[in-house]
Amino acid sequence: MNNMQRIRTVIVICIASALVAGCKDDFLEEKRDLTGINEEVFENESTAIAYVDYVYGLFQPASNSSNSFYWSLAVGGDNLTRTTEELSGQTDINRPWTNIAFHQAHALPYFGNRLSSSISNNTWTRIRQINIFLAEIDNHGLSEEVTSPLKGQMYFWRAFQYFDLLRLYGGVPLVLEPQDPVGANGVNLEVPRSSSSETLAQVISDLDEAIRLLPGEWDTNNWGRITRGAAAALKGRALLTWASPLFNRNDEQARWQQAYEANLAAKNLLEENGFGLFKTGSLANAEAWGNMWFTEVNNPEAVIVYGFNNSTTDQLGKNNYWEYAARSTETNGNGSISPTKQMVDAFPMKDGRYPGSSNYSYDEKKFYKNRDPRFYKTFAYNGARWPYRENPNFVQWSYRWYNATANVAGNPNQTTEKQGANASGIYLAKATNPNASNVDNFSISGTDVMELRFAEVVLNLAESAIGIGQLNEGKQLITTIRERAGVENLDGSYGLTEANSRDQLFKAVLDERRVEFAYEGKRFWDLRRWMLFDESSPTVARLGMQGQTLNGTRRTGYFIIAKNADGSRYQGDSDPLLASASGAAPVINREPSTYPPGITTFEQYVDYLYDNHFEIVEKDDLDPINPAGWVFSWYDQYYFFGLSQTIMNSSPYLEQTKGWNGLSGAGTFDPLL
Repeated sequence: MNNMQRIRTVIVICIASALVAGCKDDFLEEKRDLTGINEEVFENESTAIAYVDYVYGLFQPASNSSNSFYWSLAVGGDNLTRTTEELSGQTDINRPWTNIAFHQAHALPYFGNRLSSSISNNTWTRIRQINIFLAEIDNHGLSEEVTSPLKGQMYFWRAFQYFDLLRLYGGVPLVLEPQDPVGANGVNLEVPRSSSSETLAQVISDLDEAIRLLPGEWDTNNWGRITRGAAAALKGRALLTWASPLFNRNDEQARWQQAYEANLAAKNLLEENGFGLFKTGSLANAEAWGNMWFTEVNNPEAVIVYGFNNSTTDQLGKNNYWEYAARSTETNGNGSISPTKQMVDAFPMKDGRYPGSSNYSYDEKKFYKNRDPRFYKTFAYNGARWPYRENPNFVQWSYRWYNATANVAGNPNQTTEKQGANASGIYLAKATNPNASNVDNFSISGTDVMELRFAEVVLNLAESAIGIGQLNEGKQLITTIRERAGVENLDGSYGLTEANSRDQLFKAVLDERRVEFAYEGKRFWDLRRWMLFDESSPTVARLGMQGQTLNGTRRTGYFIIAKNADGSRYQGDSDPLLASASGAAPVINREPSTYPPGITTFEQYVDYLYDNHFEIVEKDDLDPINPAGWVFSWYDQYYFFGLSQTIMNSSPYLEQTKGWNGLSGAGTFDPLL
């Protein structure tokens, strides 16, 4: 467990600080009382550092939270991912509504609540804690050498918070000084919404200040703290969002140029300080790509990283829920993450080609065959090896069959997964550790979460280059990501020979992001900033994505149905492919000691089973089956969310977003200004 992981727990911080300088009870009391400021906190280096570390914790998922890998605070855990093709299930922003209104649950609560004298971790209390620090830290005698990097981290987190608000709501109130929640009857809290351009300008100003104050890298004991390069990378992300169609309806080239310059500066700055694409020596393939999740200190890919550990003590433990959630129940996991067929189909072939490309080859019967190498590090399909510490040769079997009395024309009612099957017939293996132990049900995991990887900086730069018409540069940057992943280069462009126009390359970079960052909380934001949820969007036609949007569709999975040698669906009470202690398997042994003639490897044998003993059927019960006819429903008002009734009631002076109703009628705030 490294030191950066320790600082993520407030109690641990105070214990460590107390040993050095006396972290008093009133330090924590100050965090629970919004009406006062404990000046002693800012007089001592240890407690000032502890304050900053406390703010880190406000932005990060809790121990063993279901959000440990879906780390976005904005839309609420995996609701974000379920509003894409990555996962199925109903959320408040993908289900049908009779009307869009500020008193409905689709008016997201993330905007936060009006400040009060009691504290909770929400948008404005986080901003207030940061503002208190920035207002006080230079007034109590600490040296500039101590205060500068601390202020740099706080400017970063304020920018991080305001950027999250900007991309959800457009412009928001800019509160840059500590507010007194009880003084002057709260009148001083009545700050109107600033325009989106003003909000962006504040985000960039804070990030420029962070870049100026922060180091390019930290020593090993502080690895994982925000660096100058991390601030520059977030600046690049923010300006790319501002240049994207969500905000940039007229495709202004100046915005793309700003995004290009910011992302190029971020890439150069990070590389100067040892960051880059994760590789194992000179190795650039799926093994290197898959292993990046398990390298912690000095991981070059980890630009912004959230730390976890494998400690079990109350005060030190901060464990990642992801391993347990992803692993199948057969191996003592929870099996609660069910990838969709739509995401499986989104991965290209091993030569980088997608459907519609010349020389494209795909066998739907063996959907797992000859895919992009990242496919095998992202999914665990029926017949895939999925090792863990106690069983390095474990094979995940998830086929089904019918009992003796079942109607074989219906859905199969028997499964290999006696302890419980997941919903989609395929598992998510991404970032699951081959050395993870199931002794504690995979629950004691220390796998860190990379909120922003170096690969995103590369693809942000690629998209920006395409935006300003530097198409060859953009294409080359995409191929850099594919090369690292081990995609075959049969056409000299890693499968991108036919992507040459500006819009073709925009689509190529979005497709690449969908694969590279699958299940990392990025897809929702990409779909929003490019307005790709509905066929009616002009960008859908521009990018040639007709028939590929989510609105009006259902996410589906797989039934892998066992067959007899004659091709008929198997019926029986015993597993057709599993040998018993007393006899052979009813149909064929799925893991035999010897293979049929001509087959020499397990992988070849799995192909044989799919050819002869498995039938692939689309499974359409992942999304709600009640009410009948349920489909994914997207409304254009979600491109800029409205303020909720709670906010409007407590802060009626705020303008409501256009397209949403408010206390006094239709919204008037234009998020495009």
